[in-house]
Amino acid sequence: MNDTLEQAVDGAPGGQGLTSESDVELAARLAAGRERIMTQLGKQIVGQEDVLGQVLMTLFVGGNSILTGVPGLAKTLIVQTVAEILDLEFSRIQFTPDLMPSDITGTDIIQEDHDTGRREMVFMKGPIFAQIVLADEINRTPPKTQAALLEAMQEHRVTVQGRTYDLQQPFFVFATQNPIELEGTYPLPEAQLDRFMFNIVIDHLPEDEEMEIVVATTTVREFTLETHVTGADLRAFHRLVRRVPIAEPILRYAVHLVRMTRPDTAEAPDFVNRWVQYGASVRAAQFMVLGAKAKALMDGRYHVAHEDVRALAAPVMRHRILTNFHAESERITTDEIVSRLLELAPVTASGMK
Repeated sequence: MNDTLEQAVDGAPGGQGLTSESDVELAARLAAGRERIMTQLGKQIVGQEDVLGQVLMTLFVGGNSILTGVPGLAKTLIVQTVAEILDLEFSRIQFTPDLMPSDITGTDIIQEDHDTGRREMVFMKGPIFAQIVLADEINRTPPKTQAALLEAMQEHRVTVQGRTYDLQQPFFVFATQNPIELEGTYPLPEAQLDRFMFNIVIDHLPEDEEMEIVVATTTVREFTLETHVTGADLRAFHRLVRRVPIAEPILRYAVHLVRMTRPDTAEAPDFVNRWVQYGASVRAAQFMVLGAKAKALMDGRYHVAHEDVRALAAPVMRHRILTNFHAESERITTDEIVSRLLELAPVTASGMK
């Protein structure tokens, strides 16, 4: 750890500060847990360090994220392996055009009591009643069924036939999307996209790492995945992340980046006015700050730096910026827009320019 205990316990805007030695010990456990989880993931997953890091930030913050990539890039395997390492109950839902909301949440069925002969309605839980839920190819099902995830993601509960059922904690949703198959897909509504912390893009690996995957998957391998971080640890980490201090200039920098994405505002540059239809909501700034706090702890630091915020700008905002027909005709992506925003908002020694 680079910071002293005295630095760690100082409060700051955006967090109460790590106010006790037990907080500092928990922070050390989080950083060590990150290393141990990455080691275990390395037994099954080749490369993808940035992707795995963003998955872990999602877990340490207590959010939900989308994994976007073409088939064969181990999106499902990553989530399955993480659930196994953390010893959390895992459920995979294959989203298809005929999937109904009750197929996700569960439904009431009539069941007969063998002792009394009486019939009564009994709730049969759906696959959403797990701790890590993989919504596989979420954009292949209609919006009505996609919306069945909304309450679970936001409130950690589901409502069926007027009755509310709490989900087991901790609870996470990871959704996957295939960006190249558009026929028969239903793009997620902006309101639902906004509830995902990150849109984690998975790309093809370098040739050497791809060779390593082919060798590993065409031979016999035996390994055991070990659990070093539990669900109870994750719940403690969620509270700890929110106590990490963040200086006001860095907090303001995150908010400023988000405000720059909104066209026809004082902060918006000309290219945003030309290419963007709708900018990012305040949730972008919230998740950027929470992710930056988690990133700092994962790196063994007790404070947030500007670079933590900048590193998360793309995964936080790429799915929250809605481009218009000008951007589409010029083949401008949201990642390019975020990159230009970062160039316009550099960090100097004293803060923002």
